[in-house]
Amino acid sequence: METRVIEINPKELKLLELNARYMKHEEYAKLVANIKRDGKLTSAPFAALDGDAYVVLSGNHRVKASVEAGLSVIHCIVTDDKLSEDQRIAIQLSHNAIVGQDDPFILKQLYEKILDIDMKEYSGLDDKTLELLEKFNSLGMSEANLKFQTLTMVFLPDDLKAAKEVISEAMERSKSADEIWLARFAEYDRWLDSQEAASSSHNVKNVATAVEIVLRIFERNMAQLSEAWENCIDDKRWVPVESVIGRAKIPAGSAKIIKKALDSMAGKGDITVKNYWQGLEYLCADYLAGSDA
Repeated sequence: METRVIEINPKELKLLELNARYMKHEEYAKLVANIKRDGKLTSAPFAALDGDAYVVLSGNHRVKASVEAGLSVIHCIVTDDKLSEDQRIAIQLSHNAIVGQDDPFILKQLYEKILDIDMKEYSGLDDKTLELLEKFNSLGMSEANLKFQTLTMVFLPDDLKAAKEVISEAMERSKSADEIWLARFAEYDRWLDSQEAASSSHNVKNVATAVEIVLRIFERNMAQLSEAWENCIDDKRWVPVESVIGRAKIPAGSAKIIKKALDSMAGKGDITVKNYWQGLEYLCADYLAGSDA
């Protein structure tokens, strides 16, 4: 196979549609940063002629990162030889070992495309890897298959504590959900709009402060969540206690009385320690029964 080194705009190179090698977001961000710092690629990708353009067989992430880093010219090792599909895939699998990890589902797909025994051997996959591929039969989802944005928030210590409590509570409640969905990008836009509205209304520039304002507004209106369950047919459905009484603090003296009564009910076996809410239900039921009389 004849090869040569050329200078080319990375935007003119064709990237692989199916690439088993993927990078974690942190690794890719570091690669982009390194290329920006160096002002060039320190290792050349390899590409093969495909029609009137070159398709990258190894170094797809480096080419993509060089575009993101703003490079207009990179060095690339190319071959003008006509390669078979087996040869291209075998070269791809054998060369893509510089950075990153393999998505086993895509790796299995690519390996099974190779028909030539010699090319399968050339790919460099060992018996251990092949054994793992044989066991792998479900669709994987790697970071490379997802389009996402990273949102960074900076909180002051007190603000961070409050935010963590809200986020932890949300995560805890999501565990009992029947299904968990990723938010659509439209919801992300709505969140940014809400954050901007909070910032403008209170004349603040700090993102953490704007988030705190949004959370405070939510807490003040938390009782409105009762609209979602008050007319619900299923009486066995569980609901957040905040949607009943709100997230309000009570005087320590009142808390002691309530706690003492619930502890006494638990001690007598009327309720369990894990279900103190039943004690409140009994007390309220007795009150309603008395008022009806």
